[in-house]
This record gives sequence, structure tokens and C-alpha cells, in this order.
Amino acid sequence: MPEFFNRGTGLLIIEVRCSNPNGDPDQESEPRTLSTDGRGLISPVSFKRKLRDLVEDADGPVARKAFNLSAITLADGVSYRILESRGRDRESIGKLNPDAFKAAFWDARVFGNTFLESMKDDGKDTKGKGKKDSRDHFISTGVVQFGPGLSVAPVEIERLTTTNKSGVEDGKDRGMAPLAWRVVQHGVYAMPFFVNPMAARKTGCSPHDIELLKFLIPHAYRATASAIRPFVEIRHAWFAEHGDPLGSCPDYLIIDALTPRKVGGRADAPSRSIEEYQVPDALPDGVRSRVKSFEDLCLKSWA
Repeated sequence: MPEFFNRGTGLLIIEVRCSNPNGDPDQESEPRTLSTDGRGLISPVSFKRKLRDLVEDADGPVARKAFNLSAITLADGVSYRILESRGRDRESIGKLNPDAFKAAFWDARVFGNTFLESMKDDGKDTKGKGKKDSRDHFISTGVVQFGPGLSVAPVEIERLTTTNKSGVEDGKDRGMAPLAWRVVQHGVYAMPFFVNPMAARKTGCSPHDIELLKFLIPHAYRATASAIRPFVEIRHAWFAEHGDPLGSCPDYLIIDALTPRKVGGRADAPSRSIEEYQVPDALPDGVRSRVKSFEDLCLKSWA
């Protein structure tokens, strides 16, 4: 029987400076924006990919530190492997029984999985291999759900052509990538996330899995920075643990109280610095009293 834990509500406050936090492959990697009002967008899939990459790099400094923490130590036979990884052996994974599958993959326990759907996409025959119940563990809703990260104000996109002195095509001694450098000049994004213990019985998610998630979040961007994404900084990673598994406070009260407001210049104009925002640094007393604990994971001290 899985160990019960309390509901959790979190909000990430992310500042972007001259970086592309999430390119859109349908728009030549243009930073994602909402067509309705020009606000910037970071997809939940993009953020979860960074967490998966940190765990998958088991010999990297982030994972090595995490796996040595007592709060994250798993029970015997349970591992932190990643299901959503390149080169996975779908056939051998498809033969795992429910207990072995849950014990193997951290991201399946935390984020859920649609492995059964991917088997269908591969053209695998998923019929006639036993009772349906024997495959239920290959499709499940996750314990942790991230919402889209939306900028508080519209964002302005900067586009520049880049050049390469050595060239990248046969027969050419120089190269050029027209308008390939596409970045958000400045933006402050808010991304909510939710820990729902109701799904843990099916996925096998434990409190240790959630502690690993909380440890990883502040490192998600700084440990995966790239040339097009040099400054995407999580300024705050707020996390409120409710008083019981069902929740002791409406999520919207927590999210709304912690979401920054633009106070400098026009509210519908792109910002140039974080000084144009009022960024809350605590929950109002009336909301704080309704949750068991409240912390900024960016400032959390891990022993």
C-alpha cells in the first residue's frame, strides 16, 4: 500500500532575459506566444523534459547530490530511471508487470505515462496479450501536473541573423542562418503546478519521489542552459503543502496571491526589467493559516 501524503500547490516565478524559454517547432523555433494577447508561453512538456534530463544524467552534479540526500533515498528495488528517454527498449518495457514497471521509472510514477498509446503508435499488437487489467499500468494520470507558464505581460521578440565563419554546407567556407536567433527580450512568467496524491495509488509515487521533484525544480534552467537560453531564472519556486491529502485550501487562493503584477508602465506593454513588477514574497496570513507548510524551494536548505 503506497504511503499517503498531502496535496501540494506550487507556483514558479520565472524571469527571462534575452533568451528563448520554449521554441515552437511549428514556427521555426520562435518563442511561444499566445495569439490572443501576445503573452509568452512555456509548455508543461518543455519544463518536465528538463527535470527528466537532470534525473537521467545520473552521474551529473544535480542527480548525484540529490541521490545522496536522505529525504530522497528510495526503498530497495525502486529506481530513478526515466521512461521518456531515447533508445528505450519498448518490447522489454512492455513485458514488465505492474510492480516492476512502477519500481523502475521515476517520471512514470510522478508524471504518469501514455506508454500503452505509444505501443499502438508503433503498430504493436496490444490485443490478446492477457486481460486489460494487466496493461493498466501503461497508461495513467500523473500525481504532479504542471500548468502552462504564462508571462504576466506581452513579450517582445528579437530576431537576428547569425553567421558561421567556418561554414556548415559542403563547398562553402562560411555560413549564415537568417533570423535564427529569436529570443524574448524580457518577460516574467508564472507556471503553476499541483501535487495530487489521489493518483499515487496507481502510479506508485512516494513522498521520496515528490522530494526529488522539489529538489530538482530550482536547477531546471540553470543546469540546462544553452546558447539560445542563457538566462531563464526561476526567481521563486513557491510550494504549499496542504493539511491533508484532499487539500485544505483552494488552489486559486494560493496561485492568485503569489502571481506578480506589472506596476511599471502600461500593463499591456512588454517589460524591460523585473523592476516593473510587484512580486509577492509571502502568502497573506488568511491563506497561510490554511496550509500545513509554505516555502520557497529556491531557498530551501537540503541536508
